[in-house]
Amino acid sequence: MTIYASASRPAVADRPPPDPMRWRSMAVIGVAQLLLILDMTIVNVALPTAQHDLGIADADRHWVVTAYTLTFGGLLLLGGRIADRAGRKRTFVVGLVGFAVASTAAGLAVDAGTLFAARALQGTFAALLAPAALSLLTVAFTDPAERARAFALYGAIAGGGGALGLLLGGVLTEVASWRWTLLVATPIAAAAAVAALRYVRDSRCDARVGYDLPGALTGTAGLVALVYGFSLAGTDGWRAPVTLAAIGVSALLLTGFVVIEVRTAEPMLPMRILAHRDRAGAYLARLLVGVAIFSVFLFLTYHLQRTLGYTPIEAGAAFLPFTAGVVAGSVVVVRALPHLGPRLAMVTGLATSSAGMFLLSHLDVDSGYWTHILPAELLISVGMGLTFGPLSGTALTAVADDDAGIASALVNTSQQVGGSLGTALLNTVATTAAAGHAIGGAAAVTHGYAVVFEVSALLLTAAAISTAVLLTDGTPVTQRQRR
Repeated sequence: MTIYASASRPAVADRPPPDPMRWRSMAVIGVAQLLLILDMTIVNVALPTAQHDLGIADADRHWVVTAYTLTFGGLLLLGGRIADRAGRKRTFVVGLVGFAVASTAAGLAVDAGTLFAARALQGTFAALLAPAALSLLTVAFTDPAERARAFALYGAIAGGGGALGLLLGGVLTEVASWRWTLLVATPIAAAAAVAALRYVRDSRCDARVGYDLPGALTGTAGLVALVYGFSLAGTDGWRAPVTLAAIGVSALLLTGFVVIEVRTAEPMLPMRILAHRDRAGAYLARLLVGVAIFSVFLFLTYHLQRTLGYTPIEAGAAFLPFTAGVVAGSVVVVRALPHLGPRLAMVTGLATSSAGMFLLSHLDVDSGYWTHILPAELLISVGMGLTFGPLSGTALTAVADDDAGIASALVNTSQQVGGSLGTALLNTVATTAAAGHAIGGAAAVTHGYAVVFEVSALLLTAAAISTAVLLTDGTPVTQRQRR
């Protein structure tokens, strides 16, 4: 069986023996990954109810999602360095325990500010957990064929977990309370931490690496300022002095981050990670997908409940085909990838998802679920199933073991930063488009969602084009020299 070069691999003669607990370890890592993905979407179905109970304004509702994704994405690189230095298993377990505590705090929040803060704390511990999980997966599977299957399974979890979160969120909101969409993570994280102590084998890099706190603080502050600027644009307008000031501060901070990373002896983000053409293309695609795909879950959830009158359970169930589509796409890519290579699989998947998103961009108040929304869901989800596995593997192409944590962190950073920026930006796009609609009411709100989906479709198209241009030919590895 041929396989594409999805990550750094030693020669067969030098390959370490396989971890006898690797598939049990994969199960634990899969649960942790599912937990992180669930928590990004499980609150979406509950958000209208939570928004009403806590008195959250429409302009601020995105912070329930953004507070999580922003700290998650902004601190992931630092989390990757901590995992490399402190030990990946230890960081993994600490991340799970902290995530359980933060989830409890979020579920018991008494006002909007407490909920936002607890969600930010969840994101902080997720930033420890995610890179440790992916780097543990990378070192656990040394056989190329097994590694491909592991990454495909990981990709299926990443792609399908979001839709499962919406269903679970709907059930918990309607049967119990929106608070349980947050509290449910506590026992799952605690159980995964106990299982990790037994089944996951530890690894760490041999080199002594620094933490680069100036880089971490500058980069995270720059992202916070950018998201805040996007949020202000929805209420004060793009030309408002406060909006321009926030975006300007962000530009200065992010420029400073790049300068720090280039000059420091032990950067949080070594430029060599981005110097590899395939990896750079995968990170860019992940960023664009993160911006685009969150719109499906957030705005389509609001459309189903507020415009079509779905209950939370019905809205969650409406996303079940999304999970099925991701699984179907993942199954296809596992079988076809060794013969096609990652580039063709990713370009095909991104183009398919873009077509589904363009279909959603024609949404109006009379659009039916079975005739309009479901076909779009299936196109988007199958495309994501074709994309996620090869994308994660390509992002770790030819990574040295000492850089496994930081490279793994950058995979998730691209998606989370894209998600946090996309949620803030697209929320502004939706409110602006709705405000400018001639008719108003439900038609105006739906028009805002349709504009968001059109922007998302263009972003996915850009991801497909950049992948086709930046990635190499993707020939199966048995037909070309490994890098």
